[in-house]
Amino acid sequence: MNQQWPWNPANPGGAWDYHDGIIANAKPKPIRIWMHVGDRDLYNPNVMRDDMHDWVVANHRMAKVLKDKGYEYQYSYALDSGHCDKKVREQTLPQALEWVWRGYH
Repeated sequence: MNQQWPWNPANPGGAWDYHDGIIANAKPKPIRIWMHVGDRDLYNPNVMRDDMHDWVVANHRMAKVLKDKGYEYQYSYALDSGHCDKKVREQTLPQALEWVWRGYH
């Protein structure tokens, strides 16, 4: 998602650079990550056709790089769901917080 401001030439892809390079090329950190995206999240389908504004694709790619780097992560992909869908949040938030806050291995 190249929605950065101000522009940073070191990361011309904005947030897209996290899964494309920053995390993929960095030493893993001792953190646990919970992610959620709905199949109808913002800009999906990607009407801009710039390969940087499809939040669903971005989250799928982030989950892959986290897996490849050995991070502890949970990824909730909700069907028939939009951005920050209230019903999904209500169903997943308690378990997400318990999982994130438990002791790190």
